[in-house]
Amino acid sequence: MPTNVDFFQFAQWAGIATLVFGAIALLGFLFKWGIRFRLVGATGLLVVLTVGLFGLGLFPFTRTVIPGAVRYSTIYDSGADRVVIVVPQTITETELTATLQQAASNLFSPGRLSRGDDKLTIRARTVLHPQPGISQPLYLGQIRRSLFIRDDEQMEIKLYPENFAQLPPPEVPSEVEPASMSSM
Repeated sequence: MPTNVDFFQFAQWAGIATLVFGAIALLGFLFKWGIRFRLVGATGLLVVLTVGLFGLGLFPFTRTVIPGAVRYSTIYDSGADRVVIVVPQTITETELTATLQQAASNLFSPGRLSRGDDKLTIRARTVLHPQPGISQPLYLGQIRRSLFIRDDEQMEIKLYPENFAQLPPPEVPSEVEPASMSSM
């Protein structure tokens, strides 16, 4: 996968090609060549390509990996200051803390809107099924981080221990299997 440095280098080469095509298009107008308008179109396309490659070089493509974090899915993202992720029912408080920190790092974007609050709030939830056909969302915690500072040292993590108590107990695999009735 190309890195940010690669995209900057691609943008430099595309910029040089843009200047060359621009100069050729200018010569085309001076000497009234028949392809002068096509050269203008090619130059415009190269300008768009150069700007796009430069933009891709500005932001990292890598995701932060925090030890102890579990997989999560983003189920709601307002594009502003609210995000909801879903985590498995088997998550522990330590794993949730690491997962919230990882989500806060991965979901940071300087393009998020601030709607009166300068903090991004990411809430983690799981879904319980108390009865067949009934689903109950259960929020386990949240993290609040700055919308504007990438390496925010002031993140606020809040866990809901009373909701962790509602999670089903982890299944313990039994090592001894019951004897089968087929021998009768």
